[in-house]
Amino acid sequence: MHFDVLTIFTEYFDVLGFGLLGKAIDGGKFSVAVTDIRDYSQDKHKKTDDTPYGGGAGMVMTADPIVRAIENVDPRHEARRIYMSPRGRKLDQRTVERLAKEDGILLLCGDYEGVDQRAIDLCIDEELSIGDYVLTGGELPALVVINSVARYIDGVLGSDESTSEESFSDGLLEYPQYTRPECYRGMNVPEVLLKGNHGDIAKWRREKSVEITMQRRPDLMAKADISPLMPKKPKKRRK
Repeated sequence: MHFDVLTIFTEYFDVLGFGLLGKAIDGGKFSVAVTDIRDYSQDKHKKTDDTPYGGGAGMVMTADPIVRAIENVDPRHEARRIYMSPRGRKLDQRTVERLAKEDGILLLCGDYEGVDQRAIDLCIDEELSIGDYVLTGGELPALVVINSVARYIDGVLGSDESTSEESFSDGLLEYPQYTRPECYRGMNVPEVLLKGNHGDIAKWRREKSVEITMQRRPDLMAKADISPLMPKKPKKRRK
């Protein structure tokens, strides 16, 4: 998979050189190209924003540099083009899994008071939000999309089960996890996890997932799959 990111703050994406994603990129599991929208401005000062028609506070990113940048990096419209916007559809696990099936994703990062609507109408397939709040720009949301989608690319994570038994994989929050030592400050690992009975462990984990979801996110229960006690088989991830 290939990600194209369009932004006026390219430094945000230096973080992709670290951790699991950095290793995956170095290993050729997926690729990311970051494009500076300013490079496509025809203004002598490389300006990419102007005052909004109709008045109002702040500045709006102009259409032409954005459209020119998108047409350059994705001339045949082969990528899924996404504008990160607080008015977009909220990103959830189902959307992440849908996007993981794409061969290419283009992420447009708006800043200031947003983007001239004509750039969106001409070039964008969908708008996405990462939550019901407003940030200073689309760079952090774009990083969230890359991080969440890249986890479903074959070889990025160390275990095939990592994405199948985590929060939201079946509509539930994840069960508690424990590691050594067996007793820490008087707190013991649940006995069921020590006995090696995989059926009992699966049942305990499932029950804990349901319990935690009911306590913390009861809104998820209406859509959650709570019928099976055994974990589902890992889904085949996109190469």
